[in-house]
Amino acid sequence: MVEALKGELGLGQGANVLDLAAGTGKLTRALLAGGLDVVAVEPQAQLRELLAESVGAERVREGVAEMIPLDSASVDGVTVADGFHWFDHDVALAEIHRVLRPGGGLALLSTVPDWSGASWAHEVGTLLAAKRPEHPYFDGPPWQDAVRAAGGWSVPREIRVTSVQPARPERMVDYIASMSWVAAMSEEERTETLGQVGELIGAGETPAELPIHVVIGLATLT
Repeated sequence: MVEALKGELGLGQGANVLDLAAGTGKLTRALLAGGLDVVAVEPQAQLRELLAESVGAERVREGVAEMIPLDSASVDGVTVADGFHWFDHDVALAEIHRVLRPGGGLALLSTVPDWSGASWAHEVGTLLAAKRPEHPYFDGPPWQDAVRAAGGWSVPREIRVTSVQPARPERMVDYIASMSWVAAMSEEERTETLGQVGELIGAGETPAELPIHVVIGLATLT
């Protein structure tokens, strides 16, 4: 995935990249392993502590997409993993535009699990769809609309990279528990929901591996 991203944005070894809303740093670590020089910006102190432990405190900054703590024209690329839908798009895109060097690019990554090979996929999907509240990722406008409206960007495009991951039943429940809207449930509702999910998965068959897709939305400065 990182090699595809580098190729699409023309990022060579050692290119300066901002990983925005970096969270615990899963993408940050992958970008570093791919030979990029990365700074990670994350608003939550608890997550920044985890970031600093894994990538070094010198690479971590406190900040938000709407007020990026970097100099203008200071990076060659900006990445956002599973987070752009939470941003104030107009303000954030203006800030991303500001910190990018001429010709720099933006990569918006979305992780899409593929459970179709599991016997429980339909039942779990139906259960989760019934419980999910309105959510900007699923119910908001496409990211492409925000980029087109902002101006100053190339025509937005997407590529998809697919790999496989180990899939044990208990890890699938952990994955669902980590979804932001599940984590935001009341303790009672979350416990009930995860209990139902666990029962459905436990009663079915889970392949040893399942595909996972990463959709990468791309745009460059014009």
